[in-house]
Amino acid sequence: MNFYDESLKMHKENNGKMEIISRVPIYNKADLSIAYTPGVAQPCLEIRDNPDAAYIYTPKGRMVAVVSDGSAVLGLGNIGGLASIPVMEGKAILFKTFGNIDAVPICLKTQDTDEIVNIVKNISPVFGGINLEDISAPRCFEIEKRLREELDIPVFHDDQHGTAIVVSAAIINSFKLLRRPLRNIKVAINGAGAAGTAILKMLLSIGVRDIVICDSRGLISANRLSELSMEKIELLELTNKSDIRGGLAEAVRGRDLFIGVSGPRLLTGDMVAEMNENPVIFAMSNPEPEIMPDIAKDAGAAIVGTGRSDYPNQINNVLVFPGVFKGALRARARAITEKMKVAAAYALAACIDDKDIDENYIIPGALEPGIAEAVAKAVAAAWFDEYGGEAEV
Repeated sequence: MNFYDESLKMHKENNGKMEIISRVPIYNKADLSIAYTPGVAQPCLEIRDNPDAAYIYTPKGRMVAVVSDGSAVLGLGNIGGLASIPVMEGKAILFKTFGNIDAVPICLKTQDTDEIVNIVKNISPVFGGINLEDISAPRCFEIEKRLREELDIPVFHDDQHGTAIVVSAAIINSFKLLRRPLRNIKVAINGAGAAGTAILKMLLSIGVRDIVICDSRGLISANRLSELSMEKIELLELTNKSDIRGGLAEAVRGRDLFIGVSGPRLLTGDMVAEMNENPVIFAMSNPEPEIMPDIAKDAGAAIVGTGRSDYPNQINNVLVFPGVFKGALRARARAITEKMKVAAAYALAACIDDKDIDENYIIPGALEPGIAEAVAKAVAAAWFDEYGGEAEV
């Protein structure tokens, strides 16, 4: 099947993928008077007097905004807000399909950081959570940081944290299979943008200690201090304690795990052969990975994961974001914390029974049932464990 042609045909025939339907019928004047004026005044007054009542009388508790400026659309680059609509609409239907969450694509005409922050703040009353999507680095860091500080609802940049959670779950099961404690493994990350940064911080949260990271110019190391941005100086403070210098070949030598969130054909079989015995390779560049799985396997890789659906071990964010938001909304969480993300990673990993983990099955398939609910329970419980109360799970 030619997925590109079939997708174009489907979008044309349906004028997109979404529609809005009413949850209540309007058959007569009484129905109209209850759903709209004059009856609708009463829930408005309840919310005026008690803002938390919006979670009872409106869709706020099951509604998420999928916000993008189209500046970093996967595989397409900076295509702008208008052209990004099919992607954000697709994200919205994945929220509904896998998490029963109503999501609305909000595709912006501006790529100005201040404008984006102000727009999202001003539309936030309708939503119980904000999912930031396909916003380029480093602006995405500032936008998320400011919104987290200024809003009292969860803000989640899926390209960063969704990716980090799925990768972490795959790592947990990979090294469980290989019987190596996470505290002992050595990791090389290629790609120091939004996803690479979030993955690095998440790995530290699950107990990994020895990490190096490369950008397009090679290893982030002390000899490059004068040329590094503030974001990369922060990465240097967290990584490369042995001050290894050079390019990707030097970065992966003697490492147990390679994580690629960079570009195609950057990792060679010879580089894999220089890694530790039975290395794990997560080559997640899309549509073409940093190394093709067969080349990595031939070079000695024990486990290979990609971002593609036509190979085993697809690292797919749809495994995470519906459950993360479902749990956060269920708990009426004010944020998505590091503990909630770690809980999500372990819950996702646990969706595969230990006895069923093998080299081609270290992460569940996107269509397997029950994943969003398992993640949601763990996320809600983590919020209540951190801030008190009792999760309704």
